[in-house]
Amino acid sequence: MPSTADVRTPRTRRQSLGRGAVSVGLVLGLSGLMFTVNARGTDDDAQRHPQDLRELTQKQALTVERLSGEVDQLRSQVESLTAEQNTLAGRPSVTAPPGDLVEGGSVPVSGSGLTVTLDDAPVDVRREDMNPDLLVVHQQDIQSVMNALWAGGAEAMGLMDQRVVSTTGVQCQGNVLRLHGRMYSPPFVITVIGDPERLRAALEADTAVRSYVRDAGELGLGWSVEDRASVELPAYSGATELSWARVPDDVEVLPGLPAAATDEPVPAAAGDAARDAEGGL
Repeated sequence: MPSTADVRTPRTRRQSLGRGAVSVGLVLGLSGLMFTVNARGTDDDAQRHPQDLRELTQKQALTVERLSGEVDQLRSQVESLTAEQNTLAGRPSVTAPPGDLVEGGSVPVSGSGLTVTLDDAPVDVRREDMNPDLLVVHQQDIQSVMNALWAGGAEAMGLMDQRVVSTTGVQCQGNVLRLHGRMYSPPFVITVIGDPERLRAALEADTAVRSYVRDAGELGLGWSVEDRASVELPAYSGATELSWARVPDDVEVLPGLPAAATDEPVPAAAGDAARDAEGGL
């Protein structure tokens, strides 16, 4: 008959082996869980973060659009609270005439006018011996058309889906238009309200516009001008504060509310922006 020690020894070894196997299995299971969580986290990050410049641009454009909406809401609240405080303090409220509201872009407008479209030349007309820089719409092309339309008596203007105001800056990066923090690809559409005949005459009389139209015929650049019986332009959405420009001392901001005089010099680099603030691009 075997001794008690001999009988218990194998059982103890089997129990130790069983516990070791459970521990190993537990470690492997936890390791697999960690790998799975990391893999899923990587997938989630890939979905959350843009993978290329185009996706990044689209994401930033949506962010700008959302923030612009928030700015409009906050500005409306500020104006409402300011009017309320003026009433409580007995101060007269200054109401801008409708014409100033239209010129400032703070209200939507509608009327007859024109739509002008500029576009890059199609790919099939490009040749190796031709400078590709000649086959795309440039910043100065857009500015020339807009300035000619202003000179032709434009009452309100829109570029792409945004309202053009005195602080609007047109900037091209490659063949992509940057406008109020958003990016646009060609074709570039300018919509304007005014007398269609005067606007067309202003385009035809402008030297820079005529040069672009000539290149459009020779190089295949896109150019079209269409009369519009009804044009609707949205109100401007975004900030209007100026960092490098000021209103001249002898110019009224609103009738009855003269601009505050200031002796602070305007930085030399602000010349263009100061001119923009006075009505041009």
